[in-house]
Amino acid sequence: MKVPVVVVGAGPTGLAAATLLARYGVECVVLERWESVFPQPRAVHLDDEVYRILGRLGLAGEFAAISWHCHGLRLLDPDLRVLAEFRRAPDTGRHGYPRANMFDQPDLERILRAGLEATRTATLRSNAEVTGIVQGGVGPVRVEVTDRVTGECETIHADYVLGCDGANSLTRKAIGAAMTDLKFDQRWLVVDIATTADLGEWEGVHQVCDPGRAATYMRIGKTRYRWEFRLLPGENGGDFHDRDRLHRLIGPWTGEIPADELEVVRVAEYTFRAQVADRWRDRRVFLLGDAAHLTPPFVGQGMGAGLRDAVNLAWKLAGVLGGTLPEQALDTYEAERKPHARAMIRMAKLIGTAMTEGGRLGELLRRVLAPRLALFPGLSVHVLDSETPPLRRSGLVVRPRLRRTLAGRLCPNALLDDGRRLDDVAAGRFAVVTAIAPTEAERAAVEEYGAVLVTTRRSDELHHWLRAGRTRAAVIRPDGTVLSTSNSLSRLCLSLPRFTVRSNVAPTP
Repeated sequence: MKVPVVVVGAGPTGLAAATLLARYGVECVVLERWESVFPQPRAVHLDDEVYRILGRLGLAGEFAAISWHCHGLRLLDPDLRVLAEFRRAPDTGRHGYPRANMFDQPDLERILRAGLEATRTATLRSNAEVTGIVQGGVGPVRVEVTDRVTGECETIHADYVLGCDGANSLTRKAIGAAMTDLKFDQRWLVVDIATTADLGEWEGVHQVCDPGRAATYMRIGKTRYRWEFRLLPGENGGDFHDRDRLHRLIGPWTGEIPADELEVVRVAEYTFRAQVADRWRDRRVFLLGDAAHLTPPFVGQGMGAGLRDAVNLAWKLAGVLGGTLPEQALDTYEAERKPHARAMIRMAKLIGTAMTEGGRLGELLRRVLAPRLALFPGLSVHVLDSETPPLRRSGLVVRPRLRRTLAGRLCPNALLDDGRRLDDVAAGRFAVVTAIAPTEAERAAVEEYGAVLVTTRRSDELHHWLRAGRTRAAVIRPDGTVLSTSNSLSRLCLSLPRFTVRSNVAPTP
């Protein structure tokens, strides 16, 4: 069997990558060792940037039906008294979707699987365990697969392989990559509870800043709640399978609710780590998601990082396979994503350390400083801001070394004059956003390369965005990232890439 792309692993990253490829008309096979969706909850949060990726998959409406608005963040002292509170409005962010969203990962994976099936271009094979990935000097990659039900073995040949197979990735081992430890290692207990009872708690994230027993509480759905507690020396997750001990731990939030009204969905021990693979690619094999990086959960960006990997790589791979992008475009994947992932991991480490470490001195500083955070103008907005760092310079992020520009940043998914958003109009293609009225020659130049032209007006969000970025026109990549900017539309048209990805997804009418 020969296919253009094999995706190893049907978690959120693998499903997103395969669906994006399929929407570009790229045939791919997803190989998943388990029979169906893994039933236990894991990731519970995504921001508006990642929600935007789900929108590109055509799944925004389905996700809205299973998600729960998060009201913000509270910092609590060890006695659960509020040190500081940062409230988040339920409105949409710059990406066109709510900025903080809670969910149950099995529910998300179900809608991702349904979205993949609807493409008719990708195939998901369950009970298919990958046992080997072999590359020769030239030619396709050989993927060895064993059917876990029948025991039959098969070889699949693929032009490219995407390793989305998690922290214990076989793909990573196959390419000889190794994890680099970024010096963060904490053992935590994760508790998921289902109940129809009303806990009566504020519906944001509660972060207990306690160097003795740091904890996090959050509501993740209509009847679902999540707690995370840092384990003390000598404790392990099995200690809390005892219901009395568990309910004493969550009792400050559950109060007088009888234990028999609290269904224990999961009690598990996790080690929160900060790691990045030393390389993310070997020729035709790529690493994505947890196979490439592990992020502590303090900023809720672990799963989101994997979906960012998928949206960054998929359009480039589709362009290379379709002959409209040079193979060198694939070199930009690790060059762009690895520094971004490291920056997000450093942020998570910093937040985690600030909230959980420092002993008595750290606790004293938090008691003194946290209540005064609201005195700093704009700090609340900064704390709740979901904007992530810009991508580094690459062959597909063109900007001067010493001047700040919009290149590498995400273009807002703004509302346009006709009521559609930018992503709906671009539909997976390049876009040129301009505050300059285009000439017929400039329109023709944009159309020649299959891009879409968006002309702004003074009152438009995109017009203000360009002005704030000190430019008048920008080339937007299919993943929403700014490739380049210019104050001359003619010059920008001349620099428009001599390649394009022509999406088979029709623009929203």
